[in-house]
Amino acid sequence: MNTDHDNVLQAGVKIAIIGVLAIFSLYLYAQTMVAIESLGRTNISNVASITVTGTGKASATPNIAQISFSVEQIGATGSDAQDKATKLTEAALAALKKLGILDKDIKTTGYQVTPDYEVKPCSPGTPCTTGTGKILGYRVTQSVEVKVRDTAKAGDILQALTALGVQNVSGPNFMVDDESATQAQARGIAIADAREKAEVLAAQLGVRLGKIIGFSENGGVVYPMNQRAMTKSAAMDSATAPAPSIPVGENETNTNVTVVYEIR
Repeated sequence: MNTDHDNVLQAGVKIAIIGVLAIFSLYLYAQTMVAIESLGRTNISNVASITVTGTGKASATPNIAQISFSVEQIGATGSDAQDKATKLTEAALAALKKLGILDKDIKTTGYQVTPDYEVKPCSPGTPCTTGTGKILGYRVTQSVEVKVRDTAKAGDILQALTALGVQNVSGPNFMVDDESATQAQARGIAIADAREKAEVLAAQLGVRLGKIIGFSENGGVVYPMNQRAMTKSAAMDSATAPAPSIPVGENETNTNVTVVYEIR
C-alpha cells in the first residue's frame, strides 16, 4: 500500500514539475519575442532630440481636364423619355468622339427614371400637398463625366455640348493625371526646409545634429491656381457662340513634414 501511495505522490510531483517547466518556457518565449521585436528600434523618449517642421510646395501644369454634363428629357411614358434621352446622349457622345475623346474617357455616373406628378397649387386656409398622385409623365436623367487629355480642346467640347442642347454642362476642372512627381518635389523641399531649421536651432543650442530618428508627413493638398470654369448658364447661351478661351493655369501641391533629429 505504501508503494502505491509513493508512486502516486511521485507522479503528482512529476506533473507539477512539468507544469512549472511549461509555464517557465512560455515566459521565456514571450520575453524572447519582445526582445526580437525591439531589435533595431530607437526609443525616442530616451534619446536627446529636437523636432522641427518643414513646408514645401511645388507647381505643375495640368495635363487633363474633367467636364461633366447631364441629359434630361421628359416623355409621356418611361420609354418615350428614355428614347429622347438616348438620342441626345448619342449625339453628345458622337460630338465628343469627333473631337478625339476616347471611349475609355467617357463614363456614365448616373441614370434615373422618375415620374412627374401633378401638383395642386396651395389654397389659403387649406393644407398644402405635394401632389395628387396622378402621373403626368416621366423624366429621364443621364449624367456623364468626360476626361479630356488634350486640355486645348476643353472650350471646343463645351461649345459642342451646349450647341446640342445638353443640360447642366460644368467644368472644366483641370488636374494633373499623375501627381506623384509633384508631391515628391514638394516633399523634398519640405525636408530641406526642416533640415535648415534644425541646423539653425542646433547652432543656437550649441549641439550637433545626429541621425533622423522620426519622420511624418501631412500634406499633398492640391490647389488650383488661375483657372476658369465654364458652364452653359455662364457664357454659352447661344449655339453659335465661339468656343470659349479657358486658361489652364497651374496646380500647386503643398505638404508639411515633421522631422526628429538626434542631438549630441
